[in-house]
Amino acid sequence: MNRSKWHGHVRVRAASLAGCTALVLALTGTGAQAHSPSHHHDPARQTLGAGDGWASHGTGTTGGAAADAEHVHTVTDWAEFKAALADGGSAPKIIKVKGTIDAVFEGCEAFAAPGYDFDAYLEKYAPQTWGLERDLSAEPDDSPEGLRRASAAQQDTAIKANIPANTTIIGVGRNAGIKGASLQIKGVDNVIVRNLTLESPVDCFPQWDPTDGSQGNWNSEYDTAVVYGSTHVWLDHNTFTDGEHPDSEAPTHFGMLYQQHDGELDIVRGADYVTASWNVFTEHDKTILIGNSDSESTAVGDRGKLKATFHHNLFSNLVERAPRVRFGQVDVYNNHFVADAGYSYSFGIGKESQLVAEHNAFTLPKGISPAKILKRWNDSPLTAAGNRVNGRSVDLIAVHNAEIPAETLRSGAGWTPTLRTAVHPARIVPVLVEHGAGAGRIR
Repeated sequence: MNRSKWHGHVRVRAASLAGCTALVLALTGTGAQAHSPSHHHDPARQTLGAGDGWASHGTGTTGGAAADAEHVHTVTDWAEFKAALADGGSAPKIIKVKGTIDAVFEGCEAFAAPGYDFDAYLEKYAPQTWGLERDLSAEPDDSPEGLRRASAAQQDTAIKANIPANTTIIGVGRNAGIKGASLQIKGVDNVIVRNLTLESPVDCFPQWDPTDGSQGNWNSEYDTAVVYGSTHVWLDHNTFTDGEHPDSEAPTHFGMLYQQHDGELDIVRGADYVTASWNVFTEHDKTILIGNSDSESTAVGDRGKLKATFHHNLFSNLVERAPRVRFGQVDVYNNHFVADAGYSYSFGIGKESQLVAEHNAFTLPKGISPAKILKRWNDSPLTAAGNRVNGRSVDLIAVHNAEIPAETLRSGAGWTPTLRTAVHPARIVPVLVEHGAGAGRIR
């Protein structure tokens, strides 16, 4: 993560905050409840503290804290990691990740179906010969698209890891991580993921869709983490990043970015009771999606669910979706958003969303207006209070409506969050987050 774009700015402001330094040190010290949600000395057995976001609702989130000795694993490679996940079904388990695990250590070539050739794919489906009126869904199995599908299916099987119920996955020390994998938290309850650098998976075989938009587009699969129909999930002190494969280094084909990333975190399909705390989300385009569709068939399973809390996270050098919300009661407080020149928006206001965004800090570069922080996709009221932009208090809804009157937003999400840890003034949030967020920062 490149902190140089904002580190100096934060320090200058911090120096001007009388008395804040001692407060920050106290709040990020080894005994801080914000960093030690339970009183277990072993971080692998820590549970989410009472009142700490939506994941603390009801039965709370304990992950694998009750695991016996036979279900505590230390893993150092992808095969060991997947074997540990499979051991014991839904019995409580703790998986300690040591070092960096690479799910694609053999490279993309290992997934390619016999006969697949990317140059042949480009030649066959070039817009000047194939056109932009028909998609590739009818292409036979022995076509370049058919061979791409077969290759993609092999990657899908290889890099997805299904996380069972009652599981804690935690990095050991300051340099633990998983790269190239898609963590599937699907249809289960009670999962904790902590202290890991999670490098976004690269889709080795994106699909060209000639009918996507006016010029066609490349579409990719594989979110870094997916919470799909699951409940009581706590994501804490992780770093989500594109790492060695940023979009800025991706090539273009057919005049469009060869997109090889999907989201960093998706919360979809009736998922509920999620807390994301003290994480870093950095260097990515489509970052966090809550609710994946406006369709009525999907809405039936999403209404009344998709409740999530985001607090004390750093959102750095992202394009959009931090988060984009449909349906859910989503509480976003005490986060720091640091934008660069490629910034599009932070909060996407989607169908029937009920977003509360309070006491957050935004650092925007010169030339980017605070009006861009909110993006209206649907007419859904939200609450946005106590936020600061570049050190000044800003009414995000008012400035948005003044500058973008064609997309007027209404105030008042219709609910008041109660499941919060200590709420800090937005003016000290950049310093708190700098000192506390991301992998390797658990105390």
